[in-house]
Amino acid sequence: MSRQRIANARIVNEGAVTEGDLIIENGRIAAVAAVPGKETEVFDAQGAWLLPGMIDDQAHFREPGFTHKGTIATESAAAVAGGITSYMEMPNCNPLTIDQATLNDKHARAARDSVANYAFYLGATNDNLEAIKSVDPATACGVKVFMGASTGNMLVDDPAALEGIFAATPLVIATHCEDTPTILANEARARARFGDDIPFEEHANIRSVEACYLSSSLAVDLATRHGSNLHVLHLTTERELDLFTPGDLARKRITAEVCVHHLYFDATWYAAKGADIKCNPSVKQPSDREALLAAVNDGRIDIIATDHAPHTREEKARPYLEAPAGLPLAQHALTCLCEHIPTGNLTFETIVAKTAHAPARRFGVRERGFIREGYHADLVLIEELPTAGDENLFAKCGWSPFAGIEFSHRVRATWVNGHLRYHDGRLLDGPTGQPLTFDR
Repeated sequence: MSRQRIANARIVNEGAVTEGDLIIENGRIAAVAAVPGKETEVFDAQGAWLLPGMIDDQAHFREPGFTHKGTIATESAAAVAGGITSYMEMPNCNPLTIDQATLNDKHARAARDSVANYAFYLGATNDNLEAIKSVDPATACGVKVFMGASTGNMLVDDPAALEGIFAATPLVIATHCEDTPTILANEARARARFGDDIPFEEHANIRSVEACYLSSSLAVDLATRHGSNLHVLHLTTERELDLFTPGDLARKRITAEVCVHHLYFDATWYAAKGADIKCNPSVKQPSDREALLAAVNDGRIDIIATDHAPHTREEKARPYLEAPAGLPLAQHALTCLCEHIPTGNLTFETIVAKTAHAPARRFGVRERGFIREGYHADLVLIEELPTAGDENLFAKCGWSPFAGIEFSHRVRATWVNGHLRYHDGRLLDGPTGQPLTFDR
């Protein structure tokens, strides 16, 4: 019977910060108090902030099919090093995760290799509605719909298919919203102006505000008409925020997400970062970034995620039209968000609410996402200590969009199911993560 004490922590949970101890027994939180007992191990937090581990509801780990970019083993290690204890991984790999057999294969791989807890989306296509209807809900966290240009030939652009998916899917429908015809027209104009040498600054214009709004407004319309359970992923524009309402997540069937890089970077960074911040949907204007931060605080945006999507350094070194979109972000998700604390744009309480509480509630994750007695001990300890944004990287691609940036905070330790799996820059031995289970 193992018993651990995390002592002298500032515990951030459910809108409050309290100073004290936390007891872990057999992988679960036994007490949030200095309860007398005989511990096999005492970890002195030394006044650092103890948070429930982040539940990342959007990640691309590239396995199977693209393991030169990343694997479940390497990217889950990067996630745990960044304080992410659970993730929900996307279907655009090879083969596509679009039926029960490919979902089962992902689960088998994760059971063997994943450092963090895991769940997987079933991908939608124009012709797999029957697979969506028949999927075992215990094996899928939701259904991913690419309502715009995507990686892996998963664009769902048939109106009848979209109607069927939104009408028949009881699971959360998570959408990538960009309008393909608008993007192609914008790209054609850029080619006419620049030829093949399109500057990376044009990405915000090609993957434009209008492209995002046309698609996200369509998703909201479909969900409203069919009463669907819709979650719009990675908002990037001020205009889209008009589609969403503030308020308690429990009363919503249509919710929205923003990703950490869209809260940190804006279009002024393209000159310095180029392909390193090329992602879909694009990083946009400073006014959009400021509006997104405001929407996190007023409740129009419910969840903060990563959209971790690694590519090799060689792939990213290509010219604009050839360089793939996507960034490795998991290892710096929480430290990146902590940069908004000194400015007053975010608090630790809000970060915890949007990265742990809200994804647990939105997807019905069982007994995770909160520091509560009886819950799994998925925890992260963050301390105020400067750290470089490209130091000691765990993602297989070996680079970070935060190179040259110094963060004011760092992840000191991460516990997954009560096991200390990351401490002071080192990944520690321990069991693999567990499959997420859901209250549905």
